[in-house]
Amino acid sequence: MMGFAVNEYDGVRLAFEDTGTGEPLLLVHGTALSKAAWRGLGYQRALKPRYRVVSLDMRGHGRSDKPHNDDAYTMERFMGDVEAVLDACGLQSVHYFGYSFGARVGLAMAASRQHRLRSLTMLGGTHRSMAGQVGTLFFPDYLEALETGGMEEFIRRWNDRRTAAVDPATRQAFLANDPAALAAYFRAGEELPGLDPRVVQQIQLPVLLIAGSNDHPRAEESRQAAALLPDGHFVELPGLDHASCLSAREDVAALLTGFLERVHANR
Repeated sequence: MMGFAVNEYDGVRLAFEDTGTGEPLLLVHGTALSKAAWRGLGYQRALKPRYRVVSLDMRGHGRSDKPHNDDAYTMERFMGDVEAVLDACGLQSVHYFGYSFGARVGLAMAASRQHRLRSLTMLGGTHRSMAGQVGTLFFPDYLEALETGGMEEFIRRWNDRRTAAVDPATRQAFLANDPAALAAYFRAGEELPGLDPRVVQQIQLPVLLIAGSNDHPRAEESRQAAALLPDGHFVELPGLDHASCLSAREDVAALLTGFLERVHANR
């Protein structure tokens, strides 16, 4: 089922997809991607025989509304978007799997809306402040490239910094973005604070953190967060960076399903 939910706080519409049967599992994409990534990379096909898989386009992405004002992209709004989709699907709680910024939203929900999550899996996520992290993941003058040359210029300069060119699927996903909305999202992201380690220590959910060994600083930060969490587990994917860890669908899906089976068995 495809549909739209509405964040009642500001009226932003969120596109979502709800498919499969079983325990509910929410998939939340990363920056400049959309729910289509889960289908394109094979996650949806691998997971829906065992789970009820719900995915959404975060505000500013995919088929969801794309505000151009910076204040539309606060953590409260993102968490409200997730709750709006859960409510539209009639779900009180879900297993949450988020990549990159989607993982950061999941951790914020685990800290302040723990009753909506049954477990949390973070791929390439962090509990640290987002300030400066986009420049580290992409390239330092990413915002200037986006504001002056749009997505084509953004991808060109990103390619200049990479050892291998952006794969065609990721390129297509990035080109589908609204540059003004993405710029507002990035500017707001620079202001998003990290989670205090004392807050992380209070999260009582089972949490799996996955990161590529070459994903700096996300690998180190994931390891740190796992040590803080009462029920945290860290797994490193050798030789992978921030982008390639998402493409490692077989390994990531196996880690995710194994983790969810243990969570279910320990209830």
